[in-house]
Amino acid sequence: MSVSEKNALNISKVLTEALPYIRKFNNKIVVIKYGGNAMENKTLQKNFARDLVLMKTVGIHPVLIHGGGPQIDKELNANKISYEFINGIRKTTLEMIDIVQKVLDNKINKEISDLIKFWGGKTTRLIGKNSPLKAIKDYKKKLGEVGEIKSIYKKNILASLKSGKIPVISPIGWTVKKRPMNINGDFAACSIAASLKAEKIILLTDISGVRDLQGKKISTMNLKEAKKILKDKKNIKGGMYPKLTGAIDCLEKGVKNAHIVDGRVPHSVLIELLTDKGVGTWISK
Repeated sequence: MSVSEKNALNISKVLTEALPYIRKFNNKIVVIKYGGNAMENKTLQKNFARDLVLMKTVGIHPVLIHGGGPQIDKELNANKISYEFINGIRKTTLEMIDIVQKVLDNKINKEISDLIKFWGGKTTRLIGKNSPLKAIKDYKKKLGEVGEIKSIYKKNILASLKSGKIPVISPIGWTVKKRPMNINGDFAACSIAASLKAEKIILLTDISGVRDLQGKKISTMNLKEAKKILKDKKNIKGGMYPKLTGAIDCLEKGVKNAHIVDGRVPHSVLIELLTDKGVGTWISK
């Protein structure tokens, strides 16, 4: 199969542009929070899984933590269970927690792992007793069975990376009494990134990135600017609140860079990671 001269030039340009980034991030850990509509579109799912395998093949170490909001919504609706969100976080009742856990651990985590394997990658499914998320119940926010991360047991994550695999982590935390807690995936990803001293954290969302006070997308900003934007309640609401809060927390705990990226764009993670312009909002210290 041959390509046109124009396509060949475009391909060579992309590869040439990516090379310095591949060198820069070789043997570095990149934590990715996978969620939103990117998890529902079959084409985007396949592209994302293949991109993870590509990253691993060129020497970058992706660590994946997934969400599952739309899938959980469908299951709760099917069971005629009403639900609500407070500051972008799902209030989780005792009636809901088993459903949430089953959807995240047994369905979504397995589907992602299977897709990665389809493209030739190897995975470690970090769920249940192997979960790195050690949690306590968050009584302050009155969100029911929603947990606060007490610590990250990173031994299993590092062992997976060392063996050449991609860790696939469910955002269900566990108490010392083996009680499951629903953990916001963005907060969990940021805690994991800080624990691993990751080079970057990439948070996928359903919009083009963080917006300024006039509603325009911000391509780059520093930590001080991010904190200022967070105070604006009009632009930062819903699911963006935990993403920006988590990104700020990551940077304050030692992660070098945070990216909030539009997961609806095909290959958005690779574009953000390996090209000059990217497709989201890059937040640095």
